[in-house]
Amino acid sequence: MKLIIGNKNYSSWSLRGWLAAKQSGLSFEEITVNISGEDWEEAKKSWGDVQPSSGKVPVLWDDEVVIWDSLAILEYLDDKVREEGGGKAGSRFWPKDPVARGLCRSMVAEMHSSYAALRSEMPMNVRRRMEGHALSDAAKTDIVRVLTLWAEARARFGAGGPFLFGSYSAADIFYAPVVSRFMTYGVGVPKFAETYMEAVWEHDWMQEWITAAEEEDWQIAAFEVPAD
Repeated sequence: MKLIIGNKNYSSWSLRGWLAAKQSGLSFEEITVNISGEDWEEAKKSWGDVQPSSGKVPVLWDDEVVIWDSLAILEYLDDKVREEGGGKAGSRFWPKDPVARGLCRSMVAEMHSSYAALRSEMPMNVRRRMEGHALSDAAKTDIVRVLTLWAEARARFGAGGPFLFGSYSAADIFYAPVVSRFMTYGVGVPKFAETYMEAVWEHDWMQEWITAAEEEDWQIAAFEVPAD
């Protein structure tokens, strides 16, 4: 498999796809492209007749199968792991308990489709730390909603470990960029959320991603503007 991702400092959707690939336990080749540069346009041209409709990252290639969109990639990898396990393997992404699984799926779907104000006003920038960043009421509402969901997951299903549903799951994959955003913009959070964010940030895969982001020499001016 090949996973095409964008700049690690900025691309939140790439982070989700990459963490999903890591969580799958399957071998994959990582291809990083500068999404604001000519190499990304050249890469898309080289795909020939098979073009992901969005023209965005991440994109997963598995032989003749082409999957774009981070949630679709996660679901594809979940199916693939189960198939390679002869249908006997449990999910690496979703909680086993049906009630927990329902909440986890809903939280992932909400993250995938919502929080427009949070996304636009707090673009991911792993390298930066910003103080006094002004937020609209809509963005503040998004933050409260995220914290409310985190609190519910941790209170009801988090007893088995430091993550939202105890063990590492699809929810942690999808909210990892939010953790990064909260840290970049100095969002004040309750103690339980600080503890959760620390667990996500210190995870080996996240540290690998952060190190690579810090070593990138690409800079996208549009995502640096909030610092000014």
